[in-house]
Amino acid sequence: MKNASKDFHVLNTVTDYTRFFGLPAPAHPLLTIIDLAEACGWARDHNIPPVTTPVVQQFYTIALKRGLKGELYYGHQSYDFSDGVLFFLAPGQVFAADASLDTSEVSGWLLVFHPDLLHKYPLGQKIATYGFFSYEVHEALHLSEREEGVLNGLMQTIQDEYERPIDAFSQDVLISQLEVLLNYANRFYHRQFLTRRTAEHDLLSRFEALLNAYFTEAAEKPLPTVQYFADALHVSPAYLSDMLRTLTGQNTQQHIHHALIEKAKSLLLSTSLTINETAFRLGFEYPQYFTRLFKSKTGQTPAAFRFSAH
Repeated sequence: MKNASKDFHVLNTVTDYTRFFGLPAPAHPLLTIIDLAEACGWARDHNIPPVTTPVVQQFYTIALKRGLKGELYYGHQSYDFSDGVLFFLAPGQVFAADASLDTSEVSGWLLVFHPDLLHKYPLGQKIATYGFFSYEVHEALHLSEREEGVLNGLMQTIQDEYERPIDAFSQDVLISQLEVLLNYANRFYHRQFLTRRTAEHDLLSRFEALLNAYFTEAAEKPLPTVQYFADALHVSPAYLSDMLRTLTGQNTQQHIHHALIEKAKSLLLSTSLTINETAFRLGFEYPQYFTRLFKSKTGQTPAAFRFSAH
């Protein structure tokens, strides 16, 4: 992160969030909705400087914005946030803004909700399946005008319920509406992989080149990880796997295993390396793990494969 300071604020509750950013107190203890134009306008009118200290938020954030100019920081990288409309943050992620961030033309909304809101509902488990909560900021969801209209309509429904006095049904209704919003976001995110095929196919080509190069080089190296390829391609592991699954039907780990098994077959048939030596050459610390993986993928042990091929 550009900010060299290691100081950061941990915000544990929704109330912590609204107090920290000088926003109105939440109407619900576990959820708040913020109009970005109003909030940023109020901050400018009261000469409140932007918060640049890194923040760790222990809750979920969904934001739909337009007109935000400048850089935001996510983890240890900075991203130009002028592109992308909808973005997501999960509990425990580090987030900060550059001091030069221009909010003079920003519009949209921010939905903040605590995990405790979901605990007694199936959505509490299901939310882990929405991969976009682990995406980097520069992988924000690009919306069509119609899609943005759908999400804005859903958000207005949530806000209408949010502004009602809390009763015995409030939380049930909010959760059901929130799940509809997330399901539409999921649909639109997967649509993005299909409609932005030029960029995604370029990423696929670069991934395949990296994967081939990794196993072509003769030097012994550790087993490659999903994180290794994600870092090399400057995307998150979740984004890379979703892109590959959409375009090829297999996630990153499955691609790695396929390349690994093909390399293993080549070594078994073209060299006199023992099974243990083959495992070590491929990066396995324990040969039995190699044998187990090879059999699970081919139906044969490495020794049986070598014997049957001769």
